[in-house]
Amino acid sequence: MADSRILYSGDSPRVLLLSGYDATSHQRWREQLTSLFPDFHWQTLALPPRFFRWRIRGNPLSWLNEPAFREPWDLVIATSMVDLASLRSFHPQLAQTPCLLYMHENQFAFPVSSAQATSVDPQVVNLYSAISADCVVFNSAWNRDSFLNGVRAFLDKMPDEVPDGLIAGLGAKSRVIPVPIEDRLFVDQPRAINWAYPHLLWNHRWEYDKGPERLLRLLHALDQQSLPFRLSVVGERFRNYPLAFDQIRDQFGERIAHWGFLDSRSEYDQLLRQADVVISTALHDFQGLSMLEAMAAGCVPLAPDRLAYREYVPAHHRYASHEQDTDAEAGAAADCLEHLRLQRADGCPPHAWRAPVLTDAYQALFDRMLHPARND
Repeated sequence: MADSRILYSGDSPRVLLLSGYDATSHQRWREQLTSLFPDFHWQTLALPPRFFRWRIRGNPLSWLNEPAFREPWDLVIATSMVDLASLRSFHPQLAQTPCLLYMHENQFAFPVSSAQATSVDPQVVNLYSAISADCVVFNSAWNRDSFLNGVRAFLDKMPDEVPDGLIAGLGAKSRVIPVPIEDRLFVDQPRAINWAYPHLLWNHRWEYDKGPERLLRLLHALDQQSLPFRLSVVGERFRNYPLAFDQIRDQFGERIAHWGFLDSRSEYDQLLRQADVVISTALHDFQGLSMLEAMAAGCVPLAPDRLAYREYVPAHHRYASHEQDTDAEAGAAADCLEHLRLQRADGCPPHAWRAPVLTDAYQALFDRMLHPARND
């Protein structure tokens, strides 16, 4: 049920790290965090990323008899799927321990598929956890802003007895520190882009919210404009996935260089260095690790003018967002790509997201939480 491990046993801060729904990006972040601060005494509890509705409501029950909660901790770090408010009530000693909530995503801005049952439970867990936490850290400003706006809209629907100052209080204890990108992924110098026959890379989860139908429309638009390209479509694939992927493979099979999930990280890193343009068609991306990694490796980005992309994708690499008109958006994306091709655009590595830069931000935050008197 839970993965527990102690990485260090010395006179250093004792940190309990909780991942209530340990998806790939959450796992990567927590493993990276523990490696960036090896002198901390870490213990990790992680629950597998399945049965979403049960996980987000049931993780306090899954951990009800967990011995780690009877130990003393200097700091608790929980991911956004953790029901922190319930945990702190079930284990009163946690009420005296500083708690940091890391928001990889927020349920107020998560698009809901027509196949999913609607429920406010996930949103309420996010809200109560944020209220309970001493500090709330978001992986992008867009994530933070969409959360606060979502909470405001949610509370506006309530009939009465809504507390004053809640949004301001949440904003005051919110910070933005992204998931870092490892130094090893960054190219030492700009690399040549094959604009005569560009290798396009789409490297996202194979789910509806990443816009595979929009990718299909974009490929048709490129065909209509007689723009040459090769294509790699990779990413985490599930048993059920949108039919657009089969259509892409059937209609553009002769142009496909790579297809499907790459089991080897080294093979994936090699693909990042081989591709020319990394594409997003997403309707939801709270940070966009796959885009950032490809940009670090030298790929030229092409992304919609929405979500977190405005924080690191330059304006002339962003195409007009038409969420309600996929054909208009596909045309805008094709025009933007053609403009980049004519300009022979270079890559734009996101150096501000490098691990050494962000480690300092995490260190400063941990210092404030571990030694509040020193920062008064």
